[in-house]
Amino acid sequence: MPKMKSNRSAAKTFRKTASGKIKRNKAYKSHILTSKSRKRKRKLRQSTLVSKAETKRISILIQ
Repeated sequence: MPKMKSNRSAAKTFRKTASGKIKRNKAYKSHILTSKSRKRKRKLRQSTLVSKAETKRISILIQ
């Protein structure tokens, strides 16, 4: 049986940390930035971890 292919879009979006957690970037940072506050845009730059509910599903996609 051949190896499973990882989902390429998910592999580019999510990264695994050294401890095995899954890291992601925040949404809403691409356009219409004039209406968002400086503080809000600064917070959106920081990456965050995927929720525990989604971790198993995403780890299967990125393998």
